[in-house]
Amino acid sequence: MGIVIAEHLTRKFGELTAVHDLNLDIAEGEIFALVGPDGAGKTTTLRMLCGLMDPTEGRAIVTGLDVAKKPDDVKDHIGYMAQRFGLYTDLTVEENMNFYGDLFGILGQEREDLASQLLKMTRMEPFRKRPAGKLSGGMKQKLALMCSLLHKPRVLFLDEPTNGVDPVSRRDFWAILYQLIRDGLTVVVATAYLDEAERANRVGLMHLGKMIRCDSPTALRNELQDACYSITSEDNRKTRELLAGQPGVVTVQPAGTVLHLFVDETLGSVEQLAKLTPFDYKRITPSLEDVFVALVKREEVSRAA
Repeated sequence: MGIVIAEHLTRKFGELTAVHDLNLDIAEGEIFALVGPDGAGKTTTLRMLCGLMDPTEGRAIVTGLDVAKKPDDVKDHIGYMAQRFGLYTDLTVEENMNFYGDLFGILGQEREDLASQLLKMTRMEPFRKRPAGKLSGGMKQKLALMCSLLHKPRVLFLDEPTNGVDPVSRRDFWAILYQLIRDGLTVVVATAYLDEAERANRVGLMHLGKMIRCDSPTALRNELQDACYSITSEDNRKTRELLAGQPGVVTVQPAGTVLHLFVDETLGSVEQLAKLTPFDYKRITPSLEDVFVALVKREEVSRAA
């Protein structure tokens, strides 16, 4: 049994179903990424798993505890980092950490040792006296992370933790997460960045409140039923317009200076398509972003049918 379990988790807001019949089984020590665009249901899912929002149907079990029945007990074992910076901007880094230490009941030498360890790990020691409001975006995220770790949680929930953060700070943030995982922490992260999802052990792809696929990044790339091709032509825009809607074409999308074409080879072939308009092509292993686009397109076609 995993450390984070969701059983038929559903949340409705009136007529809107934000999360529909979600099932998860996340192992201890795993980095699990919930991936999807805005409105996919990622934040709602995290809030239900943390006990911040009650499900309409289903249940969540975290660290062996039913979240709805024992929310306070669950909160002793988890850390939660929201999308927006939620600390006190007029307090220094050190004062924010002391405040959260008081909330968690972490006092005395234990708090000093933990704070020192976290400041060293995040390289924030030189900034401990700086007001939080004067920190860069990346430093604010590190401070929020430290405050969520002060009580040594077993599971850390992160809601788009690097949204709007520069690439260097994003890399540093993930380096810290890897160190925490080595120390035994379980991380559940919601993100819209597909390159970040590549770093996870497993990825759950969400679209319109539903989990459309869940597996390791490698499996998601290699087990897609559609063939993926990189194609180039003299006029990519015209080629894309001509190919869209042709038999077998699942989707064709720009990818830098080329197009990525997904073909259902039970309905068509790239050789047949190349007769419609000349283009060069080669079979490629799709990126996670390619996979997500193709799966969403299939989901939309299925929904329309």
